[in-house]
Amino acid sequence: MMKKIKEFFRKINKKIQEKSLTPAGNRKKVGVILFYASIAVFVLISLRFVYIITVGKVGSQSLDSERQKIYQGSSVIKAKRGTIFDRNGLPLAEDATSYSLYAELDKNYKGINNVELFVHDKDHDKIADILNKYTGIEKKLVLEQLTPKKNKDGKLITNVEFGSKGKNLSLETRNNIEEALKKEDITGIYFKEHPDRLYPNGKFASYFIGYAQPEDTDKENSKLSGKNGLGIENAYDNVLKGEDGFKYYQKDSKGNELPGTEVIDKKSKDGQDIYTTLDTNLQTRLEDVMDSVNEKAKPEDMTAILMDAKTGDILAASQRPTFDPQTKEGLYKEKGKPDPVWENLLVQRPFEPGSTMKVFTVAAAIDSGKFPYNETFSSGRTQLYDATISDWVPAGKGQLTYRQALAWSSNVGMVNLEQKMGSIWPEYLERFGFGHSTDSGLPLEATGSISDKNPVDMAMTAFGQAISVTNMQMMQAYTAITNEGKMLKPRYIKKIVDKDGKEKEIKTEVVGEPIKAATAKTVLEYMQDTVNDEIYGTGYGIYNIDGVNVSAKTGTAQIFENGQLLTGANDYIYSVVQIAPTENPEYIMYVTMKKPVITGEFGSPSELISEISNGMLKHAFKVDTTTDKGE
Repeated sequence: MMKKIKEFFRKINKKIQEKSLTPAGNRKKVGVILFYASIAVFVLISLRFVYIITVGKVGSQSLDSERQKIYQGSSVIKAKRGTIFDRNGLPLAEDATSYSLYAELDKNYKGINNVELFVHDKDHDKIADILNKYTGIEKKLVLEQLTPKKNKDGKLITNVEFGSKGKNLSLETRNNIEEALKKEDITGIYFKEHPDRLYPNGKFASYFIGYAQPEDTDKENSKLSGKNGLGIENAYDNVLKGEDGFKYYQKDSKGNELPGTEVIDKKSKDGQDIYTTLDTNLQTRLEDVMDSVNEKAKPEDMTAILMDAKTGDILAASQRPTFDPQTKEGLYKEKGKPDPVWENLLVQRPFEPGSTMKVFTVAAAIDSGKFPYNETFSSGRTQLYDATISDWVPAGKGQLTYRQALAWSSNVGMVNLEQKMGSIWPEYLERFGFGHSTDSGLPLEATGSISDKNPVDMAMTAFGQAISVTNMQMMQAYTAITNEGKMLKPRYIKKIVDKDGKEKEIKTEVVGEPIKAATAKTVLEYMQDTVNDEIYGTGYGIYNIDGVNVSAKTGTAQIFENGQLLTGANDYIYSVVQIAPTENPEYIMYVTMKKPVITGEFGSPSELISEISNGMLKHAFKVDTTTDKGE
């Protein structure tokens, strides 16, 4: 191996000697080679530069595209979400902007002429005082956040926020903070804008109106949407949300938009406005009285609806539990747990209505010619196949006419009527819309059910057991009693208006005529006995209104849960329907109360319910002149 290496160097040395190369000659030749090599490299670079300028590409990458990334920006032009109004044009839900606080701690954060824009150490205490005054953020938290810290990579954290109280701030709060900071010549505190939805009335038909929230809660300035919410915000999301636009603009070297360079690629189209049938005056009153009764009765839940008897317009609607759509307080089962109480009781929860169903039993019997006007029966108990049907007072009320059976709310009397009607009774349940959705459009509306597997169950439906209904179904069926037999679909949207002012009116819709006009008139007359008959009326002295003739029916239904009938002292759904005035109905009021805590301190369940029902009707007649009923 060594021999081969020596032989290699020997040959090289021999060649050098043959060329007679001197050190000076070698340097000259190397210089010539380097000169021509430099010229070649220069030519190649020049040709490449000319090519890049001419073609505008480096490899497959476009220089123009890269330039545009630096100096041309683009952004979405967000469409304004439509406003939800009450029937008189008062806003119930509207777009707004909220703000969140942040502090800039980077000592290199400077503006034009090296103006310092970061938080100075000397200002920490003043900043803590100002933020505490206008947002309630604890001073300790502010001082802690303003103290420089490093992240897990050892880099200084220069941008900090101030917790939940530093978010969702109003424009007024922002202005107050900025003014206070300016007065003290403090820099480094800034605000980020966020799209928001304003619900100015707080707890106000909350499950009915619903709420909108960002589509992506992790994304800055995410578009508001009702698709993950409930109520009108959800049902009419496509109407309210509009269509976003798109624009291009030129940026300066710092990435800011250059004025006058904006080019609209697609214009945004704002969402349409919705005018509901709700009356703010009446709804506010309902929320107040619901709060009061809820505090006294402490029920598992309550519902209440006030409807215009002539149009089917829902003037006020509420439930307990409820929530504040602005703060989301009350929406979650447990504080801090992401499990919202989604259930809109007015449409989602079927329940056995109890004796308020007897109105339709009597109506069906009268309308079908099966009502025995002059006949009496023995109240108390009756045997039906293998079942014993009892009245709410098992000893009974003696011999009753069937008109008195309605006033006294006799189960026995209703079963007798059902037996007289036979197969006609299920037909009337169908006519009144039970077992079918009202197609309100509100999310997850239930259909309810009718137990007809055996004759005993079918008979029990006549007094409101073995049948489940929704509040909306009951309200729809009651309109047949108030409109001479014509049944109206409940209406909660009055009109939809686009940004050009074009209106789409949602008209009152007749969805059936289950009974004749004469039948409806007779039923209204009989229902007066509930409040006027001192001997038989279950609502006597409770649901009367001075100066107004009232037709009513009370209800007390046992609760069937988990396959069994509950037997506790409070295990009932108490309810009432009131229609007034009897001679020419203007309003229908329906209230339910489930499992109230009965102590006697605040009266009976009926008396507590009357605080809501009577209170609302009295208020409705008082403000009637200011209520636009529409057509």
